[in-house]
Amino acid sequence: MSRIGKKPVELPSGVTASVSGQTVEVKGPKGTRSFNATDDVTIAVEDNAITVTPRGKSKRARQQWGMSRSMIANLVTGVTTGFKRELEVEGVGYRVQMQGNTLKMNVGFSHDVNFDAPDDVTIVAPKQTEIAVEGIDQQRVGQVAANIRAWRRPEPYKGKGIRYKGEFVFRKEGKKK
Repeated sequence: MSRIGKKPVELPSGVTASVSGQTVEVKGPKGTRSFNATDDVTIAVEDNAITVTPRGKSKRARQQWGMSRSMIANLVTGVTTGFKRELEVEGVGYRVQMQGNTLKMNVGFSHDVNFDAPDDVTIVAPKQTEIAVEGIDQQRVGQVAANIRAWRRPEPYKGKGIRYKGEFVFRKEGKKK
């Protein structure tokens, strides 16, 4: 039995869900999101909650059960509160700033790096050493944050680079004479 799949997804006030076939559409204050489930699960909306049940006892049905419930819970969270990933920029002379819809990063290259924000994701730079990526799609927010981080990953000797807030960077000792 899937411990995750057994729990119904509660719909907070202001959020509506509709099921048509295997497609779940969730509308909330921040927008609308949808998810196409596989044929291995059955989805129902009852009493202000969404329930997911497997069709049959196959291994694939049980796998899709928990995964589908998690995806639907992420839809509900996205349209109510949204998702946010915070990044820190660390290093001498490293700084970032927003100019319109473009994130300008000065991260040790001979030129500035311009990162254009996608339409469905909001990027904010409250300080010169902080970046916040926000949106209603968890996967999209995480991917944009990973793309920004990929420009200058934190290096293990001095710790310079772009890292997630709270990320631990294992530090190495330098070369000895």
